[in-house]
Amino acid sequence: MTQEITMGSLFSGSGGFELASAIFGIEPRWASEIEPLPMLITKKNFPDMPHHGDIRYMNGGKVEAVTVIAGGSPCQDMSVAGQRAGLDGSRSNLFHEQIRIIKEMREHDRKAGRTGKYIRPRFMVWENVPGAFSSNKGKDFQAVLQAIVSVTDDTAAVPLPPKGKWQSAGCIMGDTYSIAWRTLDAQYWGVPQRRKRIYLVADFGGLTAPEILFERQGVPGYCPQSGAPWQRAAAPAQDGAAQPGGSTFCIQGNCIDRADTAGCNGKGWTEGVSYTLNTIDRPAVYSEPLDDVASTLRAGAGMPKHDADIRGRLAIVYNGETVTSKTNASN
Repeated sequence: MTQEITMGSLFSGSGGFELASAIFGIEPRWASEIEPLPMLITKKNFPDMPHHGDIRYMNGGKVEAVTVIAGGSPCQDMSVAGQRAGLDGSRSNLFHEQIRIIKEMREHDRKAGRTGKYIRPRFMVWENVPGAFSSNKGKDFQAVLQAIVSVTDDTAAVPLPPKGKWQSAGCIMGDTYSIAWRTLDAQYWGVPQRRKRIYLVADFGGLTAPEILFERQGVPGYCPQSGAPWQRAAAPAQDGAAQPGGSTFCIQGNCIDRADTAGCNGKGWTEGVSYTLNTIDRPAVYSEPLDDVASTLRAGAGMPKHDADIRGRLAIVYNGETVTSKTNASN
């Protein structure tokens, strides 16, 4: 049996997952979102795609079954910039609705006669802030992994790592399923801004999650010209004010118009990468021509150093330790 790869988007926002999937030949079939303005953007780009509204009232067994369910559940309760109410906070707890919908859809497929890797959704994609690693002393990310494992195995227990400190990249390998996660920074993917996020992939019907998330060229069907976004600058930066041979600096907002004895966090400036933009700080940009200096505001020349050999740092977290081979749940 073969199956077309399709996707359903939860917490759709303005359709980021839908756009990415469409670029790589995965058809977005439906979305769930409640904010009116982002929905207008998504509907403009995908006018024929149905919207199912509030995730709390969706039934995974009644919406169209898809191969992939993707979503970045609200992150405010786990962000280090928030109140840190954790996974049980009023917004971040919507992650559990994502798991519920996945289970309902898979149960519907089983009753319809599908088995093994053909039960939908086979894949799950989850995105969130790095604060999820430390939220509730590591127990919230443990709960996320436990909930995902329970989709296919409700007997396995995911332990906390030593001292509750999760690695920024790792995976769990079961007998018939796999989960992998890693932290990515937008500055290395065509955006001139530091913005780190956790990306997690689960394969409920096989062991491909690490391959999908850690292999540079991805799974079969990838677009070669988009396989290594760190090799070129984002279009607006490449063609913007900083011409070839120039250099651009971002000046930290809280050191502008301040006394010499007050202000900056650290040195107060960065070269080629913007500080995180928000509604309070207002950084400035300074550009000057210099000879023999590479263009700045770039995605990076070649693979970033911290990501040079991600597979070398790949961890399998099991029984509270980082190991390099699959371990049975009974061990």
